[in-house]
Amino acid sequence: MRRLEGKRIALAGSRKIEEISKIITNLGGVPLARPAQGTVFLDDSKLEEDIRELVKGSYDWCIFTTGVGTDTLHKTAEKLGLVEEFIQAISESKVAARGYKTVNTLKKLGITPIVRDDDGSTAGLVRSLATHLQKHAKVALQLHGDPAPKLISFLDEQEAEYKEILPYQHIPPQQKVLEQLVLEIISGEVDAVNFTSTPQARFLFSYARNIGKLEDVLSAFSNDVVAVAVGKVTAAALKDEGIERVVVPEIERMGSAIVALENYFSRA
Repeated sequence: MRRLEGKRIALAGSRKIEEISKIITNLGGVPLARPAQGTVFLDDSKLEEDIRELVKGSYDWCIFTTGVGTDTLHKTAEKLGLVEEFIQAISESKVAARGYKTVNTLKKLGITPIVRDDDGSTAGLVRSLATHLQKHAKVALQLHGDPAPKLISFLDEQEAEYKEILPYQHIPPQQKVLEQLVLEIISGEVDAVNFTSTPQARFLFSYARNIGKLEDVLSAFSNDVVAVAVGKVTAAALKDEGIERVVVPEIERMGSAIVALENYFSRA
């Protein structure tokens, strides 16, 4: 018997919808596209200025939090004809990185972080930085259009002088999609919601909070609806919102998350 037989799975992401839908369908489930993350676009209004500042070599630390954001900075430096200066400036600073994709991107540039997270999360990166980052350090902080409150709070505690470099911005999704998804979660019309990034959790729960349905949504996730996260970072964002039960695959891939959900239902 196919373990997702008849299960309705809401897909909160907007990437690889057809691919993930096919996996769910092959396992007997019913995929429902409910993108809870709006368009992501490059905000290059200050990015070139940030790159020019970075290549001056005036930062003690460079902290990278996403592979795609790190790659975007590299490509922007190439466009400006400053790629050698960019790599040299980073190499001469102390480097910290969150996530294996970020580490791999830096590795391609010949850069090995001296500090990295211990579990794939921003909280893990903070734990590792706690024994390395000195007070009053000057820090270049690459983010990906989404806030990192724990990391920012840590830098404030260290009285660091930090510059947030934000290559991307996230646009909120259509309100009608969020409204539909919240109603489906509360009514039990979906059996699971698959999250592939932290903004999806932030937008969904912010909307539920604003319309006074947050407790209803959390109650649904505690009982009949299963939250699925593509990896530890997304899972941490869901848990920060109050969800205690989150299915997370060992290998952080979209397809692996669906297989992990299948396994969860087989044990339930």
